[in-house]
Amino acid sequence: MADHDLTGFDRGTFAHGGVTRRILRRGTGPAVIVMAEIPGITPKVLQFAERVAAIGCTAVLPVLFGTPGRSADPAERGWLKSVGYTASSMGKVCVSREFTVLATGKSSPVVTWLRALAAQEHQRCGGPGVGAVGMCLTGGFALAMATDERLLAPVLSQPSLPLAVTKSRAGGIDISAEDLAAVRGRCQREGLQVMGLRFRGDRLVPGDRFAFLRRELGEAFTAVELDDSTANPHAALPPHSVLTEHLIDEPGQPTRAALDEVLDLFRTRLLEQDRGAASERGATG
Repeated sequence: MADHDLTGFDRGTFAHGGVTRRILRRGTGPAVIVMAEIPGITPKVLQFAERVAAIGCTAVLPVLFGTPGRSADPAERGWLKSVGYTASSMGKVCVSREFTVLATGKSSPVVTWLRALAAQEHQRCGGPGVGAVGMCLTGGFALAMATDERLLAPVLSQPSLPLAVTKSRAGGIDISAEDLAAVRGRCQREGLQVMGLRFRGDRLVPGDRFAFLRRELGEAFTAVELDDSTANPHAALPPHSVLTEHLIDEPGQPTRAALDEVLDLFRTRLLEQDRGAASERGATG
């Protein structure tokens, strides 16, 4: 897929804690923070954001790494340039103190910045709360962000941290014990629902990670696990990116059904609750 020139997306910045990052936005309505996978905000990530905007939400994409709109498809750039771009993005993440790549039982420092972004976007966009989607390296960020009561719809798409280089890391996720306890408490008290997506054969997202989330969150965790055979066969890499590179966007396809489940979560938690609150205000007004 060719590079995306970002037409249709508003551009801005957000600063918190001395860190300023670029932001892309599209749509109106309650905010959904869309956190890209490595190597960055590719055209396929932008397509997902467009689907979020189409249901009546505001897709908000923070630029955490990479070049927004740049394609990493080897068919477009060739394998050498594609691998080089991906390696460059991953290298910058690995040396950054904001991202916790290997440690288990620890939330990445960048999550504090993301929570502040979600708080601002809730104030800016309105609605009952905010949604968040993390993908691959950012997958667990959506879970750690859910300590904030404004986050009503967290989605963990192929959460890949910590890197599963040991059994203990494979059976955990990048969130501190304190943050996990806070999210678990919200699930029990408020009925918070957490959604996770993965391909069953994905070594970056081992089954033990989802088993851990089931134990910790119980029925509040909805696991969408797909057979590798359902992934887009034309993607360059093995099955991994459920909502982007490996999506087959056709009715009846399992990956399309997974995308629809994510969008339905946003509709239920952000849009239907918003309409219900508006109706109550009208009835008492």
